[in-house]
Amino acid sequence: MFKTKFIDNMKEYLTSSKFIRTCYLIMFTALITSIIASQNFFFQSIIENGISKKDIIAQKTFVVEDVKKTEQHKREVSQKIEPILVPAEDDFIKSNLETLQKSVIQIRKKDATDSDKRSDLGILFELSDNPKKDFIINFLLNVDENSLNEAFEKASLSLVNVLQEGITEKDYEKDNVKKLIQDNLVNNVSKRQVAVISALLEQVIVPNLVVDEEATELAKVNAQGSVKPYKVTFEKGDKIVFEGEPVTRLKRDALRQAGYNVYELNWQGVLSIYILVLLVTIIFLSYLKFFEKKFTETKYLSLAGMLAIVSSIIAVVLPTGFSPYVLPIPALIIIGSIFLSPRVAFLLSILVITALTIGIQYSAQFVVVFVVLSLIGMIMISKIRYTRRFDMIKVGFDLGVAGILIMMSLYFIDKCLIDVNNYLIIRDCIFIFGNCIISSIVALGVSPLFESTFQIVTPYGLAELGDHNQPLLKRLQIEAPGTYHHSLMVSTLCEAAAESIGADPILARVGAFYHDIGKLKRPLFFVENQSYFGIENPHNSLNPRLSKMVITAHPKDGVELAKEYGLPNIINDFILQHHGDGIAKYFYNQAVKEEGEENVKEDQFRYTGPKPNRKETAILMIADAVESAVRAMKGASFEEIEQIIDKIITERLNDGQLEDSPLTLNDLKVIASTFSRILRGMQHDRIKYQENIKEELNKKIGISSTALDEDFEKKVKELEASKPKIIGEESFNNDDKI
Repeated sequence: MFKTKFIDNMKEYLTSSKFIRTCYLIMFTALITSIIASQNFFFQSIIENGISKKDIIAQKTFVVEDVKKTEQHKREVSQKIEPILVPAEDDFIKSNLETLQKSVIQIRKKDATDSDKRSDLGILFELSDNPKKDFIINFLLNVDENSLNEAFEKASLSLVNVLQEGITEKDYEKDNVKKLIQDNLVNNVSKRQVAVISALLEQVIVPNLVVDEEATELAKVNAQGSVKPYKVTFEKGDKIVFEGEPVTRLKRDALRQAGYNVYELNWQGVLSIYILVLLVTIIFLSYLKFFEKKFTETKYLSLAGMLAIVSSIIAVVLPTGFSPYVLPIPALIIIGSIFLSPRVAFLLSILVITALTIGIQYSAQFVVVFVVLSLIGMIMISKIRYTRRFDMIKVGFDLGVAGILIMMSLYFIDKCLIDVNNYLIIRDCIFIFGNCIISSIVALGVSPLFESTFQIVTPYGLAELGDHNQPLLKRLQIEAPGTYHHSLMVSTLCEAAAESIGADPILARVGAFYHDIGKLKRPLFFVENQSYFGIENPHNSLNPRLSKMVITAHPKDGVELAKEYGLPNIINDFILQHHGDGIAKYFYNQAVKEEGEENVKEDQFRYTGPKPNRKETAILMIADAVESAVRAMKGASFEEIEQIIDKIITERLNDGQLEDSPLTLNDLKVIASTFSRILRGMQHDRIKYQENIKEELNKKIGISSTALDEDFEKKVKELEASKPKIIGEESFNNDDKI
């Protein structure tokens, strides 16, 4: 029983999505690790166990830094730096002398024997090594008060001199302190007072110069920084290593400079790279899970993985010693920003740079250049206008200029410390500039291919779908002109509202273009097309329930058309969700009138949904209803427009149509304000011309009234013959009156 249950659990786990995702994670990280580690498989052909297997001769002249000697020189310079001393508080030392004076006076006044007083002074003063101990104690006990005060006063003045000169820890040895006191005694000190004053100062003096650890450490760092690297030159034809010679750090650097691979990667090294790759992959996936859930879909992860794999392959196949600034990191950030988002692309580029830097041993300069360049690219691409493809080339040019500036600033800093070849600076600047330009061109060229392969709609793809010459939109113009005109008006509202709340305005506009394409299946059943073709409303002769079935079928019909014409899946959301599962009120009310309220249920007259689950589709739902209602009112005032907008939003909220969307109440407030502004512009008043305009013209130009009438009527007939038929305006809110 237990065995059967265990087997069933194992089968369930092995077929679960969690296990499959784990397998993909292991396979991907293993593939990246093998790619990065593959460059080290040929290590044994040159060196084995740290010993050169053959003579290697330099094919060109180059200079290598002897890191070991340079570091040794830096340590020697650092050790020569003397500690930096700073003065401590002197008031504490001066207060100790005052306290000592008060203690001596208190002992003198004490009602005790002379022996007890001497004992107390012996405790107060450390005079065991002082040959004049008895004289000092006798002086302090028996001298008159004026002489005692004079001794302490001179001791105080001498203490000031000593403290000004400064006392270090080294000086705080008896002999040195005594010498300091002797050298800094004030003038006119009698011989009998010298011993007493010296004894007093010895009791209170402590070091007043302490070592400033931070300043000393900074001085050492500055001294080390001033040390120029120790350079070793290998001329063309020189032997870099001999057969059987141990390969030191200097020799390894020289071999690498000569174009040889000198890194030995054993199983521990491979495991280390795998752990690093696994870690950065988990970081990337965790970021998407918690902050960018939209991009956890397989198509986005596949694209991100492909970009990482291609970048790793190019890094590995580059010849050793070749400039790493040709790596397609700019292409990664550009393509990632187009297909994912600028923030996700930036994180992806940082993690790829980290893995490549550790695995292939790139320099810190490489990291700085591409990290800063990726950050600049993220900002630039987030502000690009996708309606103009040339802007992508401009981004590549701007990135190239930024790369040159970053590169030159780093090289100029290096030139302050070491001698950098100007040819190297120019070469890398050309590489980084050309890399950015080519990356932008490649990104522009592969975008359609990636869109088709990964089924990801980019802003460029949306811009193409928004072209009114698209076959489906051309059909809408010809076969359902009223619906086409309605879609144009709704797209204007959606784009403005999406931009105002930080949603995707291009997606909102294009989605609005296609949201009603399902009406192409039965265009004459929708009122906005009936007046154009001059037909009677066919619903007048249909049962409300049958009419409802015809009308509510247009979202499903639209999805079928979208698949037929190869529209991306994201457009299906706009087609299916722009009515949610709302009620077709017009036909519901008709059914209630005909059958009675008790025989009609609201659920029988609802759309099939689903409800809007993103900001753009929720905006479309509101815009679709608002535009239909305002158009049906014909010349609504500003106040009436605002009332209609508020009424429709309130109805959608009360009906639960917006409960799955991420719109906030503040978003709805901004959307309502935007709709009101746009619709007021659409409903603007026109100038009413005066009725006697013909008579006024007659007076001014001297043409007879009859001739003017005939000419005017002729022009009107010509205009009427040439203009297209007017699209009907009889639609009500949300296609309800059909």
